[in-house]
Amino acid sequence: MSICVRCLVSGKVQGVFFRASTRYQAQQLGIAGYANNLPDGRVEVLACGEPEAIDQLKAWLVKGPPSASVSAVACEPVQLVSAQGFTTG
Repeated sequence: MSICVRCLVSGKVQGVFFRASTRYQAQQLGIAGYANNLPDGRVEVLACGEPEAIDQLKAWLVKGPPSASVSAVACEPVQLVSAQGFTTG
């Protein structure tokens, strides 16, 4: 059973390879979706996949890549979407 969540990641998360690192983690976990920079400095992540994989990605988002400094992650369930692969924008 697949689920989708939308997470907003705050902190020093732009310009530190956060989106590319998130894509790598998602691909390793078999998660589809995207990671996009927002104008306010946050990163929006849509992740669709198996609940266990989503939990693993959410745990990773709290840390992020080594050069990031995550201050908050807020996730909410969203309607299941038919996403193919994982993209960054």
